[in-house]
Amino acid sequence: MTPNLTSPPSAPAKNRGFWPMRDIPTLVWLLLTIVAAVAHRALPMPGWLMLHLLLLGAVTHAILVWSQYFSFALLRSRATDADRRTQTIRLILSNAGAAVIIAGVVTHIWPVTLVGAAALIAAVVWHGISLIGRARRSMPGRFGRTIRYYIASAALLTIGAALGAWLARGDGAANLVLAHAFLNVLGWIGLTVAGTVVTLWPTILRTRADEHAASGAARALPLLAAGVVVAATGAALAQLLVVAVGLLAYLAGLVIIGISLFRAARQKAPRSFAALSVGMALVWWAGAVAMIAVGAVVAFIAGAGFDALAALVDQVVPYLAAGFAAQVVVGALSYLIPVVLGGGPTPVRVGTTGFDALGPLRVTTANVALAVCALPVSSLMRVSASILYLIAMASFLVVMLRAMRAQRHAKAEGAMLPAGGAGAAGAAGAAAGAAAGEQSEGTAPTARRRGPMAPEGEQPHGRRAGQAVAGLLAVLLVASGAAAADPIGMGWTTAPTGDADAPVQTVQVQAADMRFTPSRIEVPAGTRLIIEITNTDPQLVHDLVFANGIAGTRLAPGESETIDVGVIEADLEGWCSIVGHRQMGMTMQIVATGASVAPAPAATDGADGDHSDHSDHDLGAMPGMDAEPGPGFTPYKAELDPLPASDGPVTREITLTARDEELEVAPGITQTLWTYNGTAPGPVLHGRVGDRFVVTLENKASMGHSIDFHAGSLAPDEPMRTIAPGESLTYTFTATRAGIWMYHCSTMPMTAHIANGMYGAVVIEPDDLPAVDRSYVLVQGEYYLGDHDGGEVDMDKIAARNPDLVTFNGYANQYDHAPLPAVVGEQVRVWVLDAGIDRSTSFHVVGGQFDTVWAEGAYLLDHSADTGAQTLGLQPAQGGFVELIFPEAGHYPFVSHFMIDAERGAHGLFDVSK
Repeated sequence: MTPNLTSPPSAPAKNRGFWPMRDIPTLVWLLLTIVAAVAHRALPMPGWLMLHLLLLGAVTHAILVWSQYFSFALLRSRATDADRRTQTIRLILSNAGAAVIIAGVVTHIWPVTLVGAAALIAAVVWHGISLIGRARRSMPGRFGRTIRYYIASAALLTIGAALGAWLARGDGAANLVLAHAFLNVLGWIGLTVAGTVVTLWPTILRTRADEHAASGAARALPLLAAGVVVAATGAALAQLLVVAVGLLAYLAGLVIIGISLFRAARQKAPRSFAALSVGMALVWWAGAVAMIAVGAVVAFIAGAGFDALAALVDQVVPYLAAGFAAQVVVGALSYLIPVVLGGGPTPVRVGTTGFDALGPLRVTTANVALAVCALPVSSLMRVSASILYLIAMASFLVVMLRAMRAQRHAKAEGAMLPAGGAGAAGAAGAAAGAAAGEQSEGTAPTARRRGPMAPEGEQPHGRRAGQAVAGLLAVLLVASGAAAADPIGMGWTTAPTGDADAPVQTVQVQAADMRFTPSRIEVPAGTRLIIEITNTDPQLVHDLVFANGIAGTRLAPGESETIDVGVIEADLEGWCSIVGHRQMGMTMQIVATGASVAPAPAATDGADGDHSDHSDHDLGAMPGMDAEPGPGFTPYKAELDPLPASDGPVTREITLTARDEELEVAPGITQTLWTYNGTAPGPVLHGRVGDRFVVTLENKASMGHSIDFHAGSLAPDEPMRTIAPGESLTYTFTATRAGIWMYHCSTMPMTAHIANGMYGAVVIEPDDLPAVDRSYVLVQGEYYLGDHDGGEVDMDKIAARNPDLVTFNGYANQYDHAPLPAVVGEQVRVWVLDAGIDRSTSFHVVGGQFDTVWAEGAYLLDHSADTGAQTLGLQPAQGGFVELIFPEAGHYPFVSHFMIDAERGAHGLFDVSK
């Protein structure tokens, strides 16, 4: 028998209907998650933020609400007014704690994070104590012992939240982050869901629970709880074998519960949106845990190290959140909200029907799109599928508002019926009660069916199947369009040619250290060549393409594939197509032995790899001087704000996210740049000698990236390593010496990564630096534009040492269009960094004279009364500052006095007023 979860026995009627503190916060957190997903490029720590808005905000609130709700039904206890008041206080405390935690982490103010964590832990401990007290005072029914799931999950969250608060200081290694994830996702969320679906799943299906469900749940709890504890302990100790044992125990617990759920589904297949959504959530849950468990076992056997498992978990956790947590919440709410709003069988049926609107379409679209994201597809296809997933999931909010409104109207109409009419409505809604799941213990819902027809409010099978097909086709159509727009990213290439019966030669190739091994392969003419390539590089992504149009896919470290190159009739060249790798020597030569030598084809304009025609970038003498920037132009902030007063060294935390951005670099000219936080150069870091910098680097780009801070002194092996897309690292250094220091990507080829935007400045002020009226930072960089608008860096131009643009702060002549303000008589300091990669600078202000010049840690001129300087000369990666006072109002150009570079864009204006 399935317990009646729709109305707790003896619960006061006022617990039905709308309850703001119960019903609103989850929806607000979900809305904030959607907003963060849409605006993620403009937000700090977007990945962390989206996960925690969903898991810490929406899911945690839902757990605190509904585990209390179920506890009354399962323990057959009475909910009093005092229970509701205390629950309201707990919910306020927990939601405020979650909000403060998120604010503290995003702003990098650890005491704020600590206060929020304390509030959340207090609310959860209080929640667990209330469940323990209720369990002791009650006589549980058959499923009453599942309350222990809620108690165990609350205990695990207290540990996980405390660990998370400590990690927010920036001291935690990847293994501790992994322990935090196990405790909170598999423990707090996983145990709660496991204890709930034992009874909620058959209730949503409107069928009986499996007769062994209660005993199975009792057997599964020790495995699940112990599995979380063991896995988290193993992660904290960085012991792969311990993690693997814990995850396998957890997986065994899921299997025990899954058997009962499967048996219930065999009695009544899931058809409603609630059932389909919860069902798919359970599939993603089990699949993700199995993948991590297998990954832990494989990493242990292969001796791959703990970082390999941490990287796998980083890839899987978003799918646990999106596939498991998000779907289980919207699915459960779709069933529970109509029930708690109540109003009788007819209004509940109306609400349930409303929540089921386009259910198969929404579920299919979301899950197929999410599956596409999990596949090794191109970046464009992954983004397209992500948008479809977001639309499908966000539609729940629209559906919910419409359904709740319809149910309120039905309740109002029912209240206006005369007594006889109400009785008729009650009789007519008997089947609706079953459709909403309102059966009492011992009642078989199937007895309320009317012949072979579907329950009231349920759509015909054909229509539901049509919606599912429509969702599938929508994802396939979008995916096909993305694949057509980016065929190389999908690995689509020319089909192999030649005689199918030709002899075959198979060669194993390794890609690492910017080389293919072997890089020269001799093949008898007329032989089909099969290449089995493995990327053995520990950090970088590689691929292999050939001049005949055959191309492999991009391989992450450790991945392999087989490429059928076709029948070799003549010599053939191959190379890695990732920007810069070919120029660094990552090429392959296929030599056709015994073939007749044919003359090489003449080069033609516009041929692949020929960059002789750059009509799209015919910049003229001074690009941008006569044209106006595009409508979205925003100048890079050159002002350097003064540091607040401090009693001593401070810790400064920042997250730098590497991502690809197509940006305007001169009026009407765009380049696909590789950026830190969406700008080139990246943000300016500012501090004093002794300050500690904790930098989190997240790679959200399409290739491997890294970061190198000249402002710190430490071994580069770990903090400066290249990380693959989706990975992150923490780089901590203490500023021991003053200066304006460069930071940049050190992934090879370094020239390409720096020239394509991955550089920035760190200003560390000397202790005795006098105050000035204004400070500016100007970082000189270079662009080697690709052969079309929106292209990437051109390595041939780098080799020729021929930049198209030289800029201050990443945009040609931007401060001609947005001059830097100053006032007559003010002391103005200009920090200058030459980021290179090739051009030196001779910084000069036309009409101005420097009274102070400080270069590479030393004063060359210090406020002398009768001497001055006209330029600050810097080589690439050198920096310093100059100071001057403008004598009268007007416009003072500043340039690199390598005048060809001033004409290439290293030019700006000071707008000096009286």
